[in-house]
Amino acid sequence: MNHPNDHDLASLRFQAAARDLEHIVRHIAARYITQQVPLTWRLLHAIEAEALADLGFASRHDAFLLLLFQRPDNLPYPETDETVDFGTSNALPAVFAFAVNAYEEAHAAAMQSAGRRAAVIRPRAWGG
Repeated sequence: MNHPNDHDLASLRFQAAARDLEHIVRHIAARYITQQVPLTWRLLHAIEAEALADLGFASRHDAFLLLLFQRPDNLPYPETDETVDFGTSNALPAVFAFAVNAYEEAHAAAMQSAGRRAAVIRPRAWGG
């Protein structure tokens, strides 16, 4: 019979915390997405602060795990009202990555929906 070792248990706990945090971030981001608020640096910082301050998240996971999701002090990001742009960087703090993904998925869904609407409205060359 296989018994999980400490490393496996820690990995499972981290994955559970990451899924939990992603759910929280997506819920917060959805409030802004539905209001069509663009993702600015200032909003991204606000989403991060709210997500990491979530009392449910803090109560479900131990303090060590919570620290793993804190953005290191040596990773400063602008706090302006400019639209977020990470360029080609794929090394993002977890909360930032979750929020950016939520916005990108919402944008893709909106574009797909707009394409379907355009296809329905577009007159057909054959008059149908």
